[in-house]
Amino acid sequence: MLTSKDKETFFTRGWIVKPQLFDAEEIQQIRACFEGLESQATGMEETGLNAGSYFVLGTKNGEQIIKRVVWAGGSQPFLLSIGADPRLTEIASELLDTPIIEQLLSQAHFKRPGDGVTFGWHQDIQHRDKGQGTWRDINGQGSFVQTLIAVDDMTPNSGPLKFIPNSASWGNLMLKDSDYESANEHDSTLPFDPTTAVTIEAKAGDTLFFGPYTVHASFENTSESYRRVFINGYAYPGANNRVYPGEGACRKLTVRHV
Repeated sequence: MLTSKDKETFFTRGWIVKPQLFDAEEIQQIRACFEGLESQATGMEETGLNAGSYFVLGTKNGEQIIKRVVWAGGSQPFLLSIGADPRLTEIASELLDTPIIEQLLSQAHFKRPGDGVTFGWHQDIQHRDKGQGTWRDINGQGSFVQTLIAVDDMTPNSGPLKFIPNSASWGNLMLKDSDYESANEHDSTLPFDPTTAVTIEAKAGDTLFFGPYTVHASFENTSESYRRVFINGYAYPGANNRVYPGEGACRKLTVRHV
């Protein structure tokens, strides 16, 4: 499923895009799962577990905000099946160079119109490596692959992903958690130039793959449409030593290569 050019692009530029990896019917099923998660969140007053998934919540103007749902597949079995789909796992396995991968992430990310949800500049290694032996880069290339399925069209105004090109080779920049929480897109104190960012526009069903050192962000959805993405993340076996919340999190998958 990957060309040599795909691999070179992933490990140098930092990301690759597979257009329409999932069809309209599958995307509609994923949307139905996201609607189910929204319904689950309705009766929740604070961040916490609900039916096997961990809901990270906030408020804006007295209204509930869903920042993300960690291990969304814990309460939505179809999402769990997508996380084991060969279209994701075979590519992740090839990039990690191992037939056994550990699925750490099954996350539903919501950006509803005007909800103000922002994910500032960060590297995913910040969320994998929490120090004190929680993470080891076993394969020497980051040991982690993140995948992101566009559940809705990603437009310039809907809070799209932005990537810093060629940041995949920078290693861990030790960015601050406050950068991740910041809505300042052009912060001049960052150790890179945010004005070089590439904005990703995508159609529902397009799927992105990127590594743990690729610097990226997404800012507020100022459009009138939802911008939802479904994230699945896979680690080289033995790289992770953290316990992630959610029923069945950190499952091991054996990938059969053709």
